[in-house]
Amino acid sequence: MHPDTVSERRRLYLLGRVVVARHYRRPLTLAAVAGALSTSPRQLQRAFAQFGDSFHENLLARRMSVAAQLLAEQRAIPVSSVARLVGYRNASYFARMFRRRYGLSPAAFRDRALRHATATTRERAGSPPRRPASLPLPRSRWPAPAARPPAA
Repeated sequence: MHPDTVSERRRLYLLGRVVVARHYRRPLTLAAVAGALSTSPRQLQRAFAQFGDSFHENLLARRMSVAAQLLAEQRAIPVSSVARLVGYRNASYFARMFRRRYGLSPAAFRDRALRHATATTRERAGSPPRRPASLPLPRSRWPAPAARPPAA
């Protein structure tokens, strides 16, 4: 592949990530972002494929990351409002995607985050530590890479 092609794809990938990071609350599509970047959807798709996950996976990861942060830190905001704040019009679809990513419903994630925060606060205050409930990490879409044999 020509070096100019690689650098142009890298530029498109980075710009696409910036658009997703700034506008994840909106109903984004590959075609809309490509239009905003004055390129074709196929070129943007190739750029995402070459340098990272797909456009859709990148958008989903951004939305879920912000949702997890809101659920953990803003307990007064209902789950349905969190769904709308991160770009989902349908709260049940948001809950399904959240469960697929974190292995817990948004409400259960919030409860676990609250227990984790309480345990952390107790440890800082000098109370006897309770066994902390760990927060789940996002499930990887891909299996772990196989161990490489040692180089000879």
